[in-house]
Amino acid sequence: MALIEGNKDNFNDNTTSGTVLLDFHADWCGPCQMLRPTLEELADSVPETILSINIDDEPELAERFSVEGIPCLVALKDGKEVSRSVGVLPLKKLIKLLESAR
Repeated sequence: MALIEGNKDNFNDNTTSGTVLLDFHADWCGPCQMLRPTLEELADSVPETILSINIDDEPELAERFSVEGIPCLVALKDGKEVSRSVGVLPLKKLIKLLESAR
């Protein structure tokens, strides 16, 4: 559906209903940059929203989700966390992470 740059202003609008994948990342993180094209490909092929959150710009959101390592992917269903993964994942594993929240 869409890869949206997430922030505290649009977070609740994009995460309170349905399935959403949160991508916590940083510009300086090499693995995060490696994952970005795969997330963009995923966003083009699934109906769910992917919210991309820069932890340096949005430390409150990173703290709220207890992000300790990046890239950190958190799948939400109706605003509640249902699964999480830290590190670079191939497309098939990203799809499985999203499916766990459907």
